[in-house]
Amino acid sequence: MGTRSGTASLPLHGGRVPRWLATRMATLGAAITEVIVIREGRAGFLQRLSDPFWFQAFGAVLGMDWHSSGITTSVVGALKRGLGPRAAELGLHVCGGRGRHSRRTPDELLAVADRTGLDGEALVRASKLTAKVDNTAMQDGFQLYLHAFVVGDDGEWVVIQQGMNGEARQARRYHWRSAAVRSFVDEPHDAVVGAPQGAIVNLTDRRALAARDVSVGLLEESPDAVVDELRRITTGRLLQLPSHHEVRASDVFLRRLHGVLATARDGGVAGFEDLLLTRGLGPRTMQAIALVAEVAHGAPSRFDDPARFAFAHGGKDGHPFPVPLRVYDRTIEALRQAVDRARVGRSDKVEALQRLDRRARELERLASGPSFDEIMDDEWRRSPARGGMTVLGPAGPEVDQQVRGGASPGPPRPRQLGLFGVGS
Repeated sequence: MGTRSGTASLPLHGGRVPRWLATRMATLGAAITEVIVIREGRAGFLQRLSDPFWFQAFGAVLGMDWHSSGITTSVVGALKRGLGPRAAELGLHVCGGRGRHSRRTPDELLAVADRTGLDGEALVRASKLTAKVDNTAMQDGFQLYLHAFVVGDDGEWVVIQQGMNGEARQARRYHWRSAAVRSFVDEPHDAVVGAPQGAIVNLTDRRALAARDVSVGLLEESPDAVVDELRRITTGRLLQLPSHHEVRASDVFLRRLHGVLATARDGGVAGFEDLLLTRGLGPRTMQAIALVAEVAHGAPSRFDDPARFAFAHGGKDGHPFPVPLRVYDRTIEALRQAVDRARVGRSDKVEALQRLDRRARELERLASGPSFDEIMDDEWRRSPARGGMTVLGPAGPEVDQQVRGGASPGPPRPRQLGLFGVGS
């Protein structure tokens, strides 16, 4: 039994995640997961994972393209690689994946059940039913090609699966969570998020109860009668991420971003450096860590602008800017130190992350700052010095020209905007 907690529609993008990013995503994703488990337990992490808005922000803070279909595959893969070696310790198991990996889900779940004492047959049944509901009971034009099942040692689980509509060039991601269990077939979805695609078949809608009850009888009627009945069935709530690839000012709640910038600049950076003990920690890394802290500790309402979290570590395609590898590695180092200390009973650094999140929320009520375009220009100017990298190559005028289509913003102007000081 389970409930679908939401759905997201995403533009269909091709390409692969480069190794230099994939390894970092696995490391940082595992560290963020562990911070959440330390503070909120496995149930807290699974609840966040089941939220399509949080999942999108999580992928963005890991440096993936903030809105593309690839965020699902890459985040699931990063979690499977990053959490696999720690599965027994954390009590979290990531099964399945894309394509042939999805077909291995039943065997992987049975193996987990053998190690943990869970009911493997019940887990396999849940896996198959969630796929059948999203692929058959609700025929919305998207054929599933990814199925991931994340289960805790206590039996609570989350399913993340994605379907493709090649004609519309869109992918749709479905999230399920066992904790709010009611029924697989009676309105299991708390939300359906995506662009309207016209009339669909949704046999899980309460208005389709009669259709389910008489489905066998309908099959004895003429095909026209069946079609007429199914056309009466409509979708649930919808939400759509934009089709444009670049991050625009309209995609970001600028006041919240100003709060993060103000925290990095004025929010007691030296004090947090003492707490986190990260060599070379500067304001730009603090900006990234503040956004990571929000992913780890923020309330659900904080993730309605997932593009904002791309301002932690950019994106592999250069949107909103190249991935700053030096900043990314310092973020990983800070999170690792926090987690390592928490493992031996010293949670001061994890608590510092929580205070950092609170500080950013406090400052955003008062913070003001540069325009969206000025923030973007400053990031691009400084990108080469921060080890900026994209799938097109290292950051520089040529990559800037290919991604943004304009002239290079020129050399850094360290103190003009007052955003990041002189360190990173």
